[in-house]
Amino acid sequence: MRTDKILEVNNLKISFFNNKIENEIIHGISYDLFPNEILGIVGESGSGKSVSSLAIMGLLPKGISKITEGSINFDNRDLTQVSSKAFQKIRGNDIAMIFQEPMSSLNPSMRCGEQVREIVLQHTKLSKAAAKTETLNLFEKVKLPNPERVFKAYPHEISGGQKQRVMIAMAIACKPKVLIADEPTTALDVTVQKEIILLLKELQQEQGMSILFISHDLALISEISNRVVVMYQGHIVEQGLVKDIFNNPQHSYTKALINARPDLHIRYKRLATIKDYINDTIDKTEITTENRVENHKKLYSKEPLLSVKNLDKTYFSKSGWFKKDEPFKAVDQVSFNLYEGETLGLVGESGCGKSTLANVILQLDKASAGQILYKDVDITTLPKSAIRELRKDIQIIFQDPYASLNPRIPVGKAIMEPMKVHGIGTSDADRKQRVLKLLEQVGLDAAFFSRYPHEFSGGQRQRIGIARTIALEPKLIICDESVSALDISVQAQVLNLLNDLKENFGFTYIFISHDLAVVKYMSDNLIVMNKGQIEEMNDADLIYANPQTAYTKKLIHAIPKGL
Repeated sequence: MRTDKILEVNNLKISFFNNKIENEIIHGISYDLFPNEILGIVGESGSGKSVSSLAIMGLLPKGISKITEGSINFDNRDLTQVSSKAFQKIRGNDIAMIFQEPMSSLNPSMRCGEQVREIVLQHTKLSKAAAKTETLNLFEKVKLPNPERVFKAYPHEISGGQKQRVMIAMAIACKPKVLIADEPTTALDVTVQKEIILLLKELQQEQGMSILFISHDLALISEISNRVVVMYQGHIVEQGLVKDIFNNPQHSYTKALINARPDLHIRYKRLATIKDYINDTIDKTEITTENRVENHKKLYSKEPLLSVKNLDKTYFSKSGWFKKDEPFKAVDQVSFNLYEGETLGLVGESGCGKSTLANVILQLDKASAGQILYKDVDITTLPKSAIRELRKDIQIIFQDPYASLNPRIPVGKAIMEPMKVHGIGTSDADRKQRVLKLLEQVGLDAAFFSRYPHEFSGGQRQRIGIARTIALEPKLIICDESVSALDISVQAQVLNLLNDLKENFGFTYIFISHDLAVVKYMSDNLIVMNKGQIEEMNDADLIYANPQTAYTKKLIHAIPKGL
């Protein structure tokens, strides 16, 4: 039993206050972090992972929250008794944090290099020139390409993975003893996620620091940690070595976290959710290869619903006053067929052209060349009035439902609005009845009709987005990264819902994601895109079992697989 703890959380209780009503959200949690160790903390949104880590940083929101009991011992000091002024010396120097969303953590009006140099100047006695050299060294350490360029760039001028590396450089600038990484890879491509995890492991070994790695994905935790703490509704439900918890989970919640992610070898008809494990109602019905072959015979015997032929989309970027505009091909000679009732998967890293292709199919962006035949009509040549009619038939479910909902309009009205525009329903009363039924069909309460978007969780908002999409009774739905920001078990619920709706309404899906495990589970056929082109296209299971190109092999290799 080790006794050399660098951080010791003892019976920690945290409460939030709303109109003087106290609500305890962390219920007496205890765990230890040892020197030179990576400890994983896993759980869904609302489990208390981030709140307890903010308490360690002394960053709990003032006035509405407080630690009501317990201690956080770091280097023989109880951090719950440290003043705000004293905490400023600890924060950054001894304990640092990488936040989930680098874009909201970086100052958009400051160059990336200046933001990191500011930290170095604040915590060391280096001169401005020496602090710049140190910042460039940090950028090299976190493997940023062309550190000089990134130093001068603003956050919006670099990719998501690069922004996360700038955040890591900022966090390790003062060589902290403890680094808290709060969901540092959630919104990143699987390949970038893999790079960030390898980088954190490398930095941890090189600098001998301890890391608290927070995630909702247990498979991901297993790639980086030796020990893991599982949190659920403000409690620690189990903790121990990752291999023990993975191979022999004791709590039904842990079992659900392990199994909610699509299995890469067995295709179950339904993904198991937390509720299924708690209520012991797990459906183990498999979709066999024979089932798929039979289904595909029926699907592909018909004429295509959508045919994309030699599609190009070129953008032009300004390169200077007297220079020619630089062309950039976002979609390059893409051709495929989509059949009624099919789910066509579209996978690739950010920037590969997936969303641009979706926008061109939706006619939100005009094609530079090629044809898109929908029911044998080339929609690239349609007048505006005909495109408006087409909107009803081809719909999209967005990645971020909160950004696509008007915060000032109750969700019921937000669903009714497009129905009215497209003449669905005979009156407002009729439309309201239809919306109430839709809410129930997507697993929401009819009483939610009059509530506003901010009153819902991420998973509930995604269901509202789905209800609004299917309200128009479309033929084809494009799901653009529609589950990538959701917790593993909420993701399972939404994927089950999409499959149920497809069965009940006969929808056709183009399912876009950077997560190959999810796309493989959902898809009949699969397209892998890279740099605007189709890298390979085949049955989803065949591509996973026998990838033909190095790029597809890299995507498959990057999927967190657990132990």
